Amino acid sequence: MCQVINHYEIVGSFLRPEKLKQAREAFAEGKITRSELKEVEDQAISELVAKQKEVGLKYVSDGEFRRSYWHLDFFWGFQGIEHILMDQGYLFHGEETRADSARLAGKVAFNPEHPVFEEYRFVAAQADGVPVRQSIPAPAQLFVELVRGSNEEKVNAIYPDREVLLADIAQAYRETILALYDLGCRHLKLDDCTWGMLVDKNYWQSRTNDEYDTQKLQKLYLRLNNSALVDLPNDLHVTTHVCRGNYHSTWAASGGYEPVADSLLGHEAVEAFFLEFDDDRSGDFQPLRFVPETKKVVLGLVTSKNGALEEKESLIARIKEASQYVPLERLSLSPQCGFASTEEGNILSEEDQWKKLQLIIEVADEVWGTQPVTAK
Repeated sequence: MCQVINHYEIVGSFLRPEKLKQAREAFAEGKITRSELKEVEDQAISELVAKQKEVGLKYVSDGEFRRSYWHLDFFWGFQGIEHILMDQGYLFHGEETRADSARLAGKVAFNPEHPVFEEYRFVAAQADGVPVRQSIPAPAQLFVELVRGSNEEKVNAIYPDREVLLADIAQAYRETILALYDLGCRHLKLDDCTWGMLVDKNYWQSRTNDEYDTQKLQKLYLRLNNSALVDLPNDLHVTTHVCRGNYHSTWAASGGYEPVADSLLGHEAVEAFFLEFDDDRSGDFQPLRFVPETKKVVLGLVTSKNGALEEKESLIARIKEASQYVPLERLSLSPQCGFASTEEGNILSEEDQWKKLQLIIEVADEVWGTQPVTAK
């Protein structure tokens, strides 16, 4: 039996259709019920999945259409986590986000009614046999949110021993991952901006006044993420996506992957790395030398932050440059991030979004062609 390997990918989030944005606003204002909102979400997701299948994507997603944020909605689904508003949102280059956050209200624990399970059930039914890649924020991302600013006071009160907190986060994640597996999920992606923040020295100086040891944090993030991934089924394929922030076409941090490459690329227990390489802010490809021979890299060369289409020749040249460090057969091409990490979305049109994906497919076909292999 033969299958075809395609070297093009998506990160997962898509621009919310206007009717979905309007429905979410109406629900927030109490004008429609949650059931009526779900009907709009269901229709929008069904249409999105059909479009992804139409353009030939090998994995589909629900576009994160049921979420307001790529990460916070997932955190709020755990037991022991509450939704709060802080005095300040996340600071991006020239913009500040809404002020939502996730704070401890008790011990972190698995929630058998976590909304992610309904997310997966519905999109899998719409996919009708096309694999779904389910995206969730990484365990380290939850830890960072829980110790963000004044949130840390709750951590100190509930978990005076941080090791107990780390163990509870890892356990809650592992149980959630296994429950997704039981529902049929075989492709899981951990979205993780923690590493993207660590590469930016100026970010850490302004946030912590150099009070944090970033080498120590790397060890902590790596240990926490890997602890959640122990003893998983062999046919569950786990990947991770790392960027430097993505909000309304802005970014939060700058710098190449070199400072974290050994820890992240060399030792995180995932099969592939989705990495941001769309501009000079992302650094060069040299850190890819740390990627083990058994793992793959998805090159995020096509920006999701604006609608301008990249030149094919430039993309092909950059892929070949990256292949000096990771062989071509272990590389793929994708957008640098999702198109809407929050419901605001980036500043481009839905038409631009699909043109970007079509370009990625065309470049991948030109560089790699279709590569039939014998299925095991």
